[in-house]
Amino acid sequence: MKTSILNLNGEKKGEVELPRFFNEPIRKDLIKRSFEVWQCDQRQPYGAFWLAGKQNSASGIVSHQRRKWKTVCGYGISRIPRKIMSKKGSRFTWRGAFVAGTKGGRQAHPPKSEKIWAKKINSKEKKMALNFAIAATADPEIIKNRYERMQDIDFKKINFPIVIEEKIMDIKKTDEMKKLLEKLLDGMINIAIPKKNNRAGRGTMRSRPSKRQRGLLIVTEKDGLKSAENLGIEVANVKELNIGHLAPGGEAGRITIYTENAIRELNKK
Repeated sequence: MKTSILNLNGEKKGEVELPRFFNEPIRKDLIKRSFEVWQCDQRQPYGAFWLAGKQNSASGIVSHQRRKWKTVCGYGISRIPRKIMSKKGSRFTWRGAFVAGTKGGRQAHPPKSEKIWAKKINSKEKKMALNFAIAATADPEIIKNRYERMQDIDFKKINFPIVIEEKIMDIKKTDEMKKLLEKLLDGMINIAIPKKNNRAGRGTMRSRPSKRQRGLLIVTEKDGLKSAENLGIEVANVKELNIGHLAPGGEAGRITIYTENAIRELNKK
């Protein structure tokens, strides 16, 4: 299976052979499972300090026995560890501490740092899922189903997968990159360049006031395409490509542009 190589004017320059997995049937269930495993592997283990809520003099100070000095029995209060706040004669003022349910006390079941968040997947399944996710970037139906706003776009004008010549790496100005993408994507530019929207509700008060689209992915053979990154577009090296780049949220069919050398590198692998 071959596909066209486009020049910087959006015109056909030549052809390149695609890897054979572009012809295989795509399994979305495997892509979804691989993404969930990848997402769990990205989690940072966390946990509470083992002495949190226990650094006080409450435990063991107040007696729970009847008819004994400095005891809580006979005062109609619960028998929990308490710290002494003040004393007047034989009467004490206590405040519950240390145990869960008291002010400043420990948590009943705090998160444990030793918990293992990572999940496992067979190496062959992981490789197959990555191949399927790459192949999904060449399927117009899968791409159309992923983006609701692309239902009215004529996909016959666009040749998927979109492969462009290596001269794109020489573009240094952001305006030039934006004009090139408008030629290549033909109406999908509003989806390709991610926008930041203000979040509604309580999220604005919890350090997540806005949310951002993932937008376009450009796969290159070399690092360094600052003109695209300035537009908020994600640029990934083909050697470091993973399921998180190609199928955000576990949904395959992200709009992707490959450079000529990136496709040749996929053929080698």
